[in-house]
Amino acid sequence: MLLSAWAPPAAADDPKPVVTLSKPEAAKGTEITASGTGWRPGTLLMLLVCGQSSPGQGVIGGTNSCANADGRAVTTDARGAFSKPLPVAAPPKPCPCVVHVATVTGEQAVVDAELKITGHPVAPLPEQSGTGRLSILTAPRLDGSSGILTWFGAPPSRTLVVTVGNLGSAPVKDPVFQVGTSHGVFAPQWEDRQWKGTVAPGGKAEVRLGFELSAGAHGDYQVSVKYGQKVLATQPWGVSRPWGVTLFWILLCLVVPAAVFRIGMAAVDKVRPSGAGHARRGRGGRPRWPVRKPAAEPAPPPTANGTTATAATTTTTALPWFTPDSAPTENRPNTPTTKGNP
Repeated sequence: MLLSAWAPPAAADDPKPVVTLSKPEAAKGTEITASGTGWRPGTLLMLLVCGQSSPGQGVIGGTNSCANADGRAVTTDARGAFSKPLPVAAPPKPCPCVVHVATVTGEQAVVDAELKITGHPVAPLPEQSGTGRLSILTAPRLDGSSGILTWFGAPPSRTLVVTVGNLGSAPVKDPVFQVGTSHGVFAPQWEDRQWKGTVAPGGKAEVRLGFELSAGAHGDYQVSVKYGQKVLATQPWGVSRPWGVTLFWILLCLVVPAAVFRIGMAAVDKVRPSGAGHARRGRGGRPRWPVRKPAAEPAPPPTANGTTATAATTTTTALPWFTPDSAPTENRPNTPTTKGNP
């Protein structure tokens, strides 16, 4: 109930284009007035009298079935309405006939109003056994941008936007395109992308096809779109380098060796024996050698009266060719040397 209550306002906000004719039937060479409402304000429209057409199937054969030389153009007013006199010219194809109204600029909109032309041949509509033929009408473009994840190696993605027109004699429904990306001299890698919609004969539509590259891709790429066996358009794309990955490897090359060095030094300190002859490391990793203290001199022997020798007593160093007992000293008396026993 709530959806039903809100449906009319939505339809009123976005009405569908409508075309009415001043006469449902007219003779060749006369004039009728075509009026319309519900169009976008300020939109340029094209009005044509076309044969081999019907409001349900559109213009079979495209604008080749219309009296193009006697067509008219009109611009809608601020309310999206128009009114334009149109000569009833004989189209190159037999009736059924319609007044074909289509937008020239902006979003595509097409309306066909049935018209009977007195004195013009009438023939059944042909079987739509032909195939659609799509062609690019505008230059392609790439929509989208790269985020912070792409800067760290995530796959870059974009949306290829092209405007295609149907130059064939049959509508093209849900066409399957192929999007290919190539880098350098390598051949494109094609992937299927289906577009949901119908392109009527002589009509056009904006097609948006999403795609993405492999992770870490960078450099100059060529993006192509193909329909059937024909390449419709090619767009260059310069992909920036993921500098976040380069920064990561630089930091990794600096941090890992420093961590290994610290771990190795800690292991060496654990397994080194704690003897006096080995260096110990202090703060900052510098070796800390033990300070060797000089050996204490022995105390002098006591003298005969029980006192120790004073500091004034000096000792002489024995020469290398004398034994300690035979070395001359100042305290020993100078006696002559005798042979044999004394």
